[in-house]
Formats: sequence, structure tokens, C-alpha cells
Amino acid sequence: MIPPDGLMLPDGNSGTVTPDEDVPRSVHAAGAVLWREGRHGREVAVVHRPHHQDWSLPKGKVDPGESRARTAVREIAEETGFAAALGRHLATVRYPVGADRKVVDYWEARAGDGSFTPNGETDELRWLAPSEAAGLLTYGSDRDVLDTFTAAPHPLASLLLVRHAKAGKRGSWADDDERPLVEEGRDQARRVADLVTAHGVRRLYAAPRVRCRETLEPASHRLGVGISDAAALADEAVAEDPVGARGFLLDLVAGETTAICAQGYGIPTLVRDLASDGSDGPRPEIASNRRLTEPPSRKGSVWTLTFHTVTGEVPRLVAADYVRDPAV
Repeated sequence: MIPPDGLMLPDGNSGTVTPDEDVPRSVHAAGAVLWREGRHGREVAVVHRPHHQDWSLPKGKVDPGESRARTAVREIAEETGFAAALGRHLATVRYPVGADRKVVDYWEARAGDGSFTPNGETDELRWLAPSEAAGLLTYGSDRDVLDTFTAAPHPLASLLLVRHAKAGKRGSWADDDERPLVEEGRDQARRVADLVTAHGVRRLYAAPRVRCRETLEPASHRLGVGISDAAALADEAVAEDPVGARGFLLDLVAGETTAICAQGYGIPTLVRDLASDGSDGPRPEIASNRRLTEPPSRKGSVWTLTFHTVTGEVPRLVAADYVRDPAV
């Protein structure tokens, strides 16, 4: 049965879904617009599912204990055969399936190594220009997601700003810089590592606090990379020299995808500053699932900041996605 076109909302990775009273259960899934650079520009992957007799973007259901970001990467691999690194969150699509409601989160994802082999889920994959892919896709909701992907400027680069996980009580340590994570914080750090991995991060930076470095240690072990110092992004440094902190962060946008662990004053300040570019408030064209006048920064949360990058120009923020809990 072909499901009806979905409702697309830009709030997918906020970590909360409010159920409707007449829908007893939400079935969560995740997918992506998988893309690569072809001979004639960007190409996107469209897959044929023989069981549904449709052409769709790669996606699938969230497994128990799995975050939606990890689901998207896993489903891409299973349905297309390609590794992928997530970029910005594109949309959340909701539609009824029988008595339930399907909730599908979509990211854009750059294709890595791999090759397609027909399987039980997908028997054909086509790499197409976005305009050609739109004509092939079965569902209007998939076309809406693809439109969101193509509407953004290109090229884009993402950077992850991580708030350190939960640490010991401030009054229990003579030197606040040395406060380590508590057990709950170590659990949060492992969930942060899942999200960092899904986004294809290759560089790690931390403000000079034990709790910041420990938050990135699971990711460091998993990726096999060290953690560099980000003294310019410590809270006191951001307060004393916000221009220098902003410049340090923007210098990291170029090159490999980076995750930075910082603190509860610096992160909101930087997000607000990057979103305003010197104006009175955030630029209205920035896509975000949170109000950028008061950016939240819960312990263990992550901001995925996506920038338009042009050689010789300062990277410009185009999307800011807040993940309150990377486990979701």
C-alpha cells in the first residue's frame, strides 16, 4: 500500500515528538538525501523497493536503543551499499500507517566508499541529478525533502558544538578545571560519540577542562584521533575575546568535519553571534529547530552548525540544528 504524502516539519532532531491523541503509537524511522559529486554536478541516490513497488529516498525504522542519526547511516549502508556522513538535518515527515503514525527524520548525507548490490529491500539504485530524481520519486513528501536539499547553497560544511556532559559538583573540587564526569556524564559521552561518528567527524577539540576532554574521549577512541586544545573557546576566553573565539571556530570549518566540546556560556554566545553576523538578531534565512535569540545548551547536547563555504570568503551559517539528547 502506498502511504499518503507526509507532512514535512523542520523540527526533527529536537528530541521531542508530541503524539496526537487519536494516534496510539509513533513508529520512528530515519533516512537521508544521499549525494555525491558526479561528472555533471551533484547526484542523489534514489532506490527502488520491490516490496512496496516504489522509488524513494533511502530510509528505515529505528532499532531499539538506536538513535535516529545512527539509523540513517545504517539504513543508507543497507539499502545502497555506501558509507555516509550526515550533514544538516533537512526535515521530519509524518504520515499515518494504519492505526499508527510514521515519523521519519531526514538528513543530507555525503556518500563515502561503497557499491550497490541488489538485495531484499532494494533491487535498484539510480544516481540522478536532483531534478531527474524528483521526477522519479513516488511520494510528494520525498520530493519536498529533496527540494529542501536543493534549495540550500552549495558547498556546505558542518561543525559540531558539544556541551560537556554531566560532571561532579562544583563545590567538591578545589580546582574547577579538574572536575571529571560522573557516571551519568560518561553515559552521555558515549551517546555523543554515536552522533559524532554518524556525522563523519575527523577532528576533535576541547576547551581546557577535564570534563570537556572526557566528553570527547569515547569519540576519540572510536575514531582513532586525538583531542586538540581549544583554549579560545573556554567560557572566560569567549567572554574576554568573542571576536577571537568566533575566528578560531570559523577557521575550523574548512577541511575535515570537526567536533568541539565547550561550556555553557561559550556555546550559546557563539551560536547567537554566528547567527546574527553583527545584525540586531538572527538572520531569518537560517534554518533551525530552536530560537537563535536564546540558544539552549543542555549538558551532553550538540549543535550541528552548517556553513556555506566559498574560497576566500568567511563561512556563513545557513543551518543550526540542536540535538538535546544524542540518544534520540
